Amino acid sequence: MLTTEIGSQKWRLNNLYHIIDEHGSDVLFKMRPQQEKFFDEFWYFNIILKARQLGFTTFIDIMGLDYTIFKPNFTTVIIAETKEKAADIFSAKVVHPYEQLPKELRDWCPIVAHSADGELHFKNGSCIKVMVSARSGTCQFLHVSEFGPVCAKSPRKAEEILTGSFPAVHAGSFCFVESTAMGNSGHFYDMVQRAKSKQLQGRSLDKRDFKLHFFPWHEDKKYVADPRSVVISARLEQYFDKLYNSYGIELSEQQMAWYAIQEDIYHDKIKQEYPSYVDEAFEVVQDGSYYGRAFQKIYAENRICKLPYDPALLVYTSWDLGMSDETSVWFFQFFGKEIRVIDFYSNNGEGLPHYINVLRSKDYRYARHFAPHDIAVRELSTGVSRLETARKLGCEFDRIPTNVDLMGGIENVREMLGYCYFDEAKTAEGRKALEAYKKEWDDKHGCYKSHPLHDWASHPADSFRTMAQAWKMGLVATRSDRSATKVTGGLQRL
Repeated sequence: MLTTEIGSQKWRLNNLYHIIDEHGSDVLFKMRPQQEKFFDEFWYFNIILKARQLGFTTFIDIMGLDYTIFKPNFTTVIIAETKEKAADIFSAKVVHPYEQLPKELRDWCPIVAHSADGELHFKNGSCIKVMVSARSGTCQFLHVSEFGPVCAKSPRKAEEILTGSFPAVHAGSFCFVESTAMGNSGHFYDMVQRAKSKQLQGRSLDKRDFKLHFFPWHEDKKYVADPRSVVISARLEQYFDKLYNSYGIELSEQQMAWYAIQEDIYHDKIKQEYPSYVDEAFEVVQDGSYYGRAFQKIYAENRICKLPYDPALLVYTSWDLGMSDETSVWFFQFFGKEIRVIDFYSNNGEGLPHYINVLRSKDYRYARHFAPHDIAVRELSTGVSRLETARKLGCEFDRIPTNVDLMGGIENVREMLGYCYFDEAKTAEGRKALEAYKKEWDDKHGCYKSHPLHDWASHPADSFRTMAQAWKMGLVATRSDRSATKVTGGLQRL
């Protein structure tokens, strides 16, 4: 029954393995066009950004099983997002395809141990493991499935994968990270951006460099619908024009109709689930995000732009002061209802004098400096508060009660964002943090908790909330002040 073609992995992948399809039927696996393109182009380390339902999880797992069967002493590790998904992958994408192989192959490479927790060991010394925990021993084939959601919901697990799993794959072995996007922060986002940068620069890749593979929805021929079934809105027509004029993506009427139908289903998740180009995949409201929708409106209204400092307006700053953590400072100018966010600065491991020197170096004319209530707490080592230290350095802070009502403060930020314009360059780091500020994920119950996740985005978000509190308390002036003079020596209020 077996032919000489069995020596070709591409032939084996198209002729030997059975899978359970989306209809629950047992079918012979055949590469889709996108999968075949990927097979012909994949590198040692690969990162795959994709639209939904292209079958890459199944394809990569079948590849891993094939390597495990046909290469002795070969270890394949698959890391799934959840226990339920790990169990499904092990049953449907590992055990079932093996059990449907021709008897001659199963006799040639039999299972010698079948673990209930997701492991198959073969007579040839190879094994395949499906795991949820991130750390593993050395392996020759690693597949991390849906890394985007893992980064968004379980940052600690994502960190373990980054520091514990990727290093277990040595140069010359294979690593596959595939996912749809989920927000514009986290390790998956950063990995895609680094790989994209190397791709655009035409740089040669080391065996441990990740190669970016992007599979947008419009390259799949099945994503079409009858144009008579939907009316394309003027907004979507503008979007399709943008795809053509800016990215050279020309869609048929059938593709436009299909996209319009999907947008009606997915709403603001459409770009995440069915991206047209790489950066668009991350232009989404992340699940659990506090300010994601506010920023969608900011982007839509072009309120991120060049926003130079206006000498006619005084500058207000808001702070979040960490002890050993990061300290974040935002810079604002107010004119009428406009709130101009002109600058942002953050650092860590520095004392208060460093940040006050940064303020002096900006050459702005300052009005007031807002800090959270705990700036007045005396440090045990010195008996002196940072409020007193700042005063000696020529900076007078106004204390803002940010500890009273966290959720009320978050609502104040949402309201304030409706009036904000951001300088595109100087506030980029801070904006990214605001967009990434989200609720903590509860792995046990599979839902978001009612309080924020404390991570890298917390300090910039808390600093911005300090200003929102001051704004709601009426502590900022919203008029031009051309009569004020610049303070050259200190940074006290004017």
